[in-house]
Amino acid sequence: MATYSKRGYKPKNKVEKEQNIEEGSTTAEVFNTLDETASKTEAFVEKNQKYIFIIIGVVAIIVLGSLGYKEFIGKPKQMAAMNDMFQAQKYFDQAVTGTAKDSLYNLALSGGEGKFGMLDIIEEYSGTPSANLASYYAGTAYLRLKDYKKAIEHLENFKSEDEVLAPLAKGNIGDAFVQLNQSEDALGYYEEAAEMRNNEYTTPMYLFKAGTIALELGKADKALANFERIKEDYPNSTEASKVDVFIGKAQVLADKY
Repeated sequence: MATYSKRGYKPKNKVEKEQNIEEGSTTAEVFNTLDETASKTEAFVEKNQKYIFIIIGVVAIIVLGSLGYKEFIGKPKQMAAMNDMFQAQKYFDQAVTGTAKDSLYNLALSGGEGKFGMLDIIEEYSGTPSANLASYYAGTAYLRLKDYKKAIEHLENFKSEDEVLAPLAKGNIGDAFVQLNQSEDALGYYEEAAEMRNNEYTTPMYLFKAGTIALELGKADKALANFERIKEDYPNSTEASKVDVFIGKAQVLADKY
């Protein structure tokens, strides 16, 4: 148990005197250690203060530079990209809903009326969200124009967390591989697209595409699993209305093996 000495208290015997000396020595030792540590720290800072200030300065420059880039370069660049992309996006939308699809998709890619196309946006505004989105549009346009290798190239460059666009991009790559007669690759992308998000639109669509490709490849168990998941988890989807037929086909194929 610790003992405390009262002010003005004089030790009565030899034992108490020795105890006071011991406590005094311990306290002095602690303060000496603290003083020594502080001295070493001060010496280190004094000796290396030039390098410490350089490090602090570099960190500050990086932080301020990043903030400055976003505020004074990144934002204006993105705004300019959005403005320049407007006409190309308009051509793309017209191609989806209109009749002269090929010519409109080409205009969406290369531009028209003196305006940028998606390929110009990708080149001129690299690193912006607009350039990233332009990769999706360009990849999809090439897919519709049956240039499947370029479609894959641009769609692979598109990165997104969007609920619909992210799986659509993966699924479009699967469509391109189907057209290139690379069914195994297509199956992988369809499965990835189905698992990326859980919604009533893209998930059953890519489960169905994965199931049909799996059937063609003779992978009955995989096909059956995809079709049954549509029936159980997405009964109100468009794919669910025709899935029973494909479940039957998959079961017949499975029974053969």
